[in-house]
Amino acid sequence: MSISQRPRVGVIGLGSMGMGMATSLVNAGFETWGCDLREEARANFGEAGGHAVATPAEMAAAVEIVLTVVVNAEQTRAVLFGDGGLLPGLAPDSVVISCATCAPDDVQALGIDLAVHDIHLLDAPISGGSVKAAAGQLTIMASGPAALFERAENVLDALAAKVFRLGDGLGQGSQVKLVNQLLAGVHIAAAAEAMAYGIRGGCDPRTLYEVITQSAGNSWMFENRVPHILAGDYTPHSAVDIFVKDLGIVHDTAHRDKFPLPLTAQALSQFTLASAQGLGREDDIAVVKVYPGITLPGTAANDAGFGPGTDLDGGPNADPNDHGGA
Repeated sequence: MSISQRPRVGVIGLGSMGMGMATSLVNAGFETWGCDLREEARANFGEAGGHAVATPAEMAAAVEIVLTVVVNAEQTRAVLFGDGGLLPGLAPDSVVISCATCAPDDVQALGIDLAVHDIHLLDAPISGGSVKAAAGQLTIMASGPAALFERAENVLDALAAKVFRLGDGLGQGSQVKLVNQLLAGVHIAAAAEAMAYGIRGGCDPRTLYEVITQSAGNSWMFENRVPHILAGDYTPHSAVDIFVKDLGIVHDTAHRDKFPLPLTAQALSQFTLASAQGLGREDDIAVVKVYPGITLPGTAANDAGFGPGTDLDGGPNADPNDHGGA
């Protein structure tokens, strides 16, 4: 497809994931609008070659395909239907691609409400984190009508290394994303617990990491997140509060159906404890800081089991409006 034939694209939410996605689209040759309340994010996107706006309404008339990269279903609805939202300015027959982690029934309801305005919805949650978002190498778990995949194919290809087409019905993409978040959250909590247990038992943290990553107990999350512990760097690429949110959605959907998820419940409890201790905007592996009587690399001993060993600033990339994602 030539540049002149490419659809005009909007991205709502320029957090660590949304910014990477929006710049990937610009780099792929799409004329791209980016929306964020934060002036700094808009300035950065403008410098990257995009059109930056403060409200979704400002981009509505200019775009044909819009990606909503926000926290949850509630924020997705707000940027579409709320004050300064995308509707009613979005032209009929346009496509909205929902990238937030949502319960499947919320996505289905959103599709029904958009159809009233002759707007189409693609259920397309994302995984890969900020680094893969910036590289255009995300995994996208998508469901919706085949015709929408055809219209959005080049946009999705610019964002992702792999696009999984999970059926025609809305909600299946979101259900698969919830399974991913269940595993990601449990694995991060397990990695934190294992490191805390090993450190308390006298293991050298770096040696422990080297041994486990070459052993059967390794996981992708252990290998990816434990280096943050070793560096004493909890700058958020995906924050603790992301898993309070996402595991909360997983737990709530299962509880509604009376389906037991004991490991999810325990991991959610650990992330909630970390958030309650002021760690919510730190990297998700900061859940390791809830364990008492250990000295983490780059920190003082947390003998009482309360409070982090480093500052609570959360770093320059912390963004409460960014949905992040594992």
